[in-house]
Amino acid sequence: MPLAHRLYDNALVLAPTGRLDHDNCEAFREELAPHLERSAKDGAAIVLDLSGLEYVSSAGLRCFMLAAKQAKAQKSRVVIAAMQPVVAEIFQIARFNLVFEAFPKVRDALAALSPAAAAAFDRG
Repeated sequence: MPLAHRLYDNALVLAPTGRLDHDNCEAFREELAPHLERSAKDGAAIVLDLSGLEYVSSAGLRCFMLAAKQAKAQKSRVVIAAMQPVVAEIFQIARFNLVFEAFPKVRDALAALSPAAAAAFDRG
């Protein structure tokens, strides 16, 4: 699963698209791993922009859980933003809204993480 990414000052926005399920969960984890490692080294927070994610299965939720555990162990931070209604409902049913801090928009997540990241986002 290609994972578009963009750095805004000290925050990295990663944007998975399509469906996250058994068929592409490992590809997502492989794409995410170097970003999590880099985040631990340089202290950049990660925002998962889920605006392009149409569906997440239990296998996909497992990928998110593993990412959250890795980030916590490395003392880094991963938040989610801009969930589509179906994905938001799945997160709520699975109680993942208790695992991840969630924001309605990417800009809101960046503002909560770092004023400098929000300013960089505003500049485009």
